[in-house]
Amino acid sequence: MSEPKRVGPWYHGSPEKLTYLRQGSMVSPYIEVAKAFSHKPSILTFDNDPSAVSHNGQVPGRLYCLADEPDEGDLAVLSGTADTHWEVQRDLPVRFLCEVPIDDPPQWQSEALEKAQRFFDEQGGQTAFYSSETVD
Repeated sequence: MSEPKRVGPWYHGSPEKLTYLRQGSMVSPYIEVAKAFSHKPSILTFDNDPSAVSHNGQVPGRLYCLADEPDEGDLAVLSGTADTHWEVQRDLPVRFLCEVPIDDPPQWQSEALEKAQRFFDEQGGQTAFYSSETVD
């Protein structure tokens, strides 16, 4: 199991009102990634900069952070995610930070969304991560 390489904050995005994260939930050290996930996208992308996120989510979101610094073993990095999000290994309390408007971070423009949707469909309809190089 991988351990966090840095000290928080650790962010979580959701459209739901939360007081804690259940085991298996995801957190990110990147605020923009968590904000994008708060909109429940089926597709999310960024190139080499996790702060430059685009998504196709359609619901307003809420941004949270872990209420306390996680203990050793509380988080595990997910392979294939470039360390952009980590899995919570036990229930952890969160603190509400703010509401997240649907256009924060920006949604895709129609041409990019069409390319992303084609890629998503080719992957079998599972949540997909890719860079612009993957679909160009």
